[in-house]
Amino acid sequence: MADVAEAAGVSVMTVSYAYNHPDRVAAHTRERVLATADEIGYRRPHPTASALRRGAPLQIGIVLGEHLTYAFDDPVASAFLSGVASECVTRGMGMTMIPVTGEEGPKDSARILSMDVAGYIVWATSDDNPLLSALEETGQPVVVSGGPAREGWGLVHLDDTTAARGVARLALHGRQHPAIIALPEAQHRTQALRYGPDPQAITFEVHRRRLEGYRAAVEEACLNWADVPVLFLGRNDGDEAHEGVDKLLLHHPATDALICMSDQIALGALPVIRASGRAVPGAITVTGWDDGPVAKQHGLTTVRQSLRDQGVLCARMLFDDHLTAMEAPCSVIARSTTAG
Repeated sequence: MADVAEAAGVSVMTVSYAYNHPDRVAAHTRERVLATADEIGYRRPHPTASALRRGAPLQIGIVLGEHLTYAFDDPVASAFLSGVASECVTRGMGMTMIPVTGEEGPKDSARILSMDVAGYIVWATSDDNPLLSALEETGQPVVVSGGPAREGWGLVHLDDTTAARGVARLALHGRQHPAIIALPEAQHRTQALRYGPDPQAITFEVHRRRLEGYRAAVEEACLNWADVPVLFLGRNDGDEAHEGVDKLLLHHPATDALICMSDQIALGALPVIRASGRAVPGAITVTGWDDGPVAKQHGLTTVRQSLRDQGVLCARMLFDDHLTAMEAPCSVIARSTTAG
């Protein structure tokens, strides 16, 4: 840090503020400090050690990109946060939830820049989320769960495309009229029905990769992707899925395979399907994603992943200052909601 200060013509305290308290440094000064640090190859201090030296609270920030209630209502998010928390306990660290949705624009970015934390873990978000730029400005280490990937940040992700293709193959076996219920397509998170959408237009990296896998399976089954209805939901919510599937089946009564991007969505869809008199899997197959606590109870064919383990991996990567890309394991689990 002293080398950066000398090269940039500022004090060591100014360099420290540039990384840890950017609100206390003039923007042009901070830009000069960061540019100088890049030029001389300065590496950020280890987050825990840095926090100890500064006498700062031993906290990491969890950037949800959702409203705070999401952390408690969504079982997938809860499992992930449980994993992060368990590693925080082991390391003697705490965690601060930062439920910024991006809806308040500069205010949300300012919240991130004002946080006194040793580093950040980011819940999967969209490529165009302005909060990503704010995180880069902090100069603190960042680890992302799912995506998007950024140079210099850590990343814990799945091979979503391969898993999506595998689970979709089970749903599509012997079927002619598939439909997909997907997680949000973009930061605006509005519900939308598309036919054969281009996965590259999806700004959520995780959702994009899954859609690529679904499309590959549809095309392998010699079906026309352009004819496949894809209902993008605004959030991972069983109630919204319930309403969406009801409308989808009304307009597409021949649907005989329903591929869902989460267990929450699939479990919201099943009551609607059965209430319509359709047998599962006889008349229509259903698949999910996550293999949450109740998936087995409902016989749901799904993709198994451990969000808790992924939370642990993200936290370890941050605490150890080993910012790299790591692929977490996942597998397709066949149960009674598919015929194959």
